[in-house]
Amino acid sequence: MDTIASLFSFITTPVSWVIVQFHTVYGAIFGPDTGWAWGLSIVSLVILIRICLIPLFVKQIKATRAMQTLQPEMKKIQERYKNDKQRQSEEMMKLYKETGTNPLSSCLPILAQSPFFFALYHVLNSIASNDTIGVINNRLLESAQQAHIFGAPLAAKFTDSASKVEALGSSITDVRVVTAIMIVLMSASQFFTQRQLMTKNIDTTVKTPFMQQQKMLMYVFPVMFAVFGINFPVGVLVYWLTTNVWTMGQQMYVIRNNPTPGSKAQAEYLERLTKYVTQHDKVSKRRDRAIVKAIVAKGRDRNEFERKFINGLSKANLAAQADGTVIKSDTAVAVDAEDGTPTTATGAPKRQQPKRQSKSQRQHGGAAGAKAVGENEPKTSLTKSDEPEDAKPAAKKGGAKPAGGTRSKAQSGQRKGPQRPKSPSKK
Repeated sequence: MDTIASLFSFITTPVSWVIVQFHTVYGAIFGPDTGWAWGLSIVSLVILIRICLIPLFVKQIKATRAMQTLQPEMKKIQERYKNDKQRQSEEMMKLYKETGTNPLSSCLPILAQSPFFFALYHVLNSIASNDTIGVINNRLLESAQQAHIFGAPLAAKFTDSASKVEALGSSITDVRVVTAIMIVLMSASQFFTQRQLMTKNIDTTVKTPFMQQQKMLMYVFPVMFAVFGINFPVGVLVYWLTTNVWTMGQQMYVIRNNPTPGSKAQAEYLERLTKYVTQHDKVSKRRDRAIVKAIVAKGRDRNEFERKFINGLSKANLAAQADGTVIKSDTAVAVDAEDGTPTTATGAPKRQQPKRQSKSQRQHGGAAGAKAVGENEPKTSLTKSDEPEDAKPAAKKGGAKPAGGTRSKAQSGQRKGPQRPKSPSKK
């Protein structure tokens, strides 16, 4: 660990300078040699770093969502080229390039704060070794060595010997109790952070290897923190516990207000949004309007929670618009349970299909139609005796039908139904 920390010695001066500036402020309040002054200085360093990393955190969220969207395609590639690992990797890289997704983007916040973490470790290790570092001079070094957090020196470790701990003005029992509690809290916060991601913010409708990986990390990360934590100074444990708590709170906020589509968190969010919109007849927040706009734009691709949201608005005589707002509708918009799309944009009911007529109704309708056509046509001077000879056998063969009779059989080449008389020959 000391070797790795020394690789980041170039950043120890900025880190030590920030800590000293915060120590000046807190030292004026709690006293310069107290654990509160130095402990809060480390906590403030964490908060400052995490605020600067918020843009990377947003990028991480987007990258994670993009990876979740690509999981079905990735699974197809894995199954198609399961015997050709090289081709599988090539197709994966091609998919990432086409969609503009970078798998490493989800690790950016951790990678970005790693230099600060190791730099702080290097600073605290130097304090424990009674060496000045960065802007920490001899006076500040003595002050930091006297600082205790719940009885444990700032630079003490769980694995330190009793003589080393006594040189820092404490007992081995105090150090091990405090460090053990902090290691447990650090591992528990990491487990809870990963667990809420797995149970609330993952689309459960798609079973992919990504979900198995996340589930494995939920158990691996806390164990890693517990193993490495026994070699961390108390000040580094304060740093890592603070950053874990920050990550947990930040993730809770994102899951509550911008959940993954298809997840349990989205169902809870849309339920709250439905309740608010039906009570106030409007979408007040810009963030909520963006989500409603995205749901409307999905059309047939909505998931079950989004269809339930649209149905809830319909029952309250409200209709979601393409710009994310809602309007009053005199008629509730009917939603098809199959595809989740409204019947009409204005909320009008679906057009009724004409009922299919029975055979007798069609026959009576045809006879009535023919009668109406016959009445409207101009009468000709042609009488029965004047009909052409070739028309008479046809009439005899077909047989005249009574007014309410059934349809006659048409001869080959003739149309079914009543036949109009042929016009007389010019001859």
